[in-house]
Amino acid sequence: MKLQPVLEIGGTHVTAALVDLLGANVVASVRRPIDSDGDGAALLDAIASPACELISDGQSAPEVEKTWGVAIPGPFDYAGGIGDFTGIGKFWGLHGVDVGQGLVRRLPADARHMVFLNDADAFALGEWALSRPAPARAVYLTLGTGVGSCYLADGWPVKSGPGLPADGHVHRLRWNGQPLEEWVSRRALVRDYFLASGRELDVRQIAELARAGDGVAGGVLERAYKLLGEIVGPSVKAFGADRVVVGGSIARSWDLVEGPLAAGLAASRGSSKVVPEPHRASGLDEAPILGAAVAAGRAMAQDGAR
Repeated sequence: MKLQPVLEIGGTHVTAALVDLLGANVVASVRRPIDSDGDGAALLDAIASPACELISDGQSAPEVEKTWGVAIPGPFDYAGGIGDFTGIGKFWGLHGVDVGQGLVRRLPADARHMVFLNDADAFALGEWALSRPAPARAVYLTLGTGVGSCYLADGWPVKSGPGLPADGHVHRLRWNGQPLEEWVSRRALVRDYFLASGRELDVRQIAELARAGDGVAGGVLERAYKLLGEIVGPSVKAFGADRVVVGGSIARSWDLVEGPLAAGLAASRGSSKVVPEPHRASGLDEAPILGAAVAAGRAMAQDGAR
């Protein structure tokens, strides 16, 4: 089996990787920083650069599939490969740009097709592939700049259903008339700590203070992640999830997230349906890469079956 090439694009980085799908293993990868404020051409060049570096590092074309899996944040036209990024303050240079064609022109010569998927869906597919045993129904949350989500049933994303947020995206949920990310996001944590202390610190500094016993920092984090559990809990219950898995950069501070999030989820109980305890992802770094490879592999299999 050939290696599956992928690109995993974040707000501050891009990773190109080759994946052995049979072994669910990242064989090789190149990660580089990216300036999400660049113009369209500069962004496409930056996204393609680690891929070209990776393929030129000794992987011959016959060993690599021609279809690439690409995990990228929304809003994005995943079917058409066209950038949107309305109102999110990053990747504005790709708004209205045919990212698929732009990458095909820049990637190694054998690249023929791009399979795009949401970065939270990629995380969920990859984490599901790493799970032993894999859950039948699970909710995956990514905590970073904002809150990403994926509702997964038997390894497939579910985008609609009773009690689920629109498109399966919890950032569309609201609390007290405001979007979820006005209460739980990087900017919300920074804002709330500033309002409580008069100090403007980033989330990592707030977490360090909380671990050191700072009551203000600990309170800000506890309130945010307990509220997150309370807000998403009803949809977790409605979905009948048997697992809640948390990834993203803030999951690295699991000691500060787990308790409040579990308490918030518990507060949403009260029916015969049980809301499971949250668990930290086992593949914080590799899961989105594996998920993009899984999506590309499935797309090629479906095309071959037609």
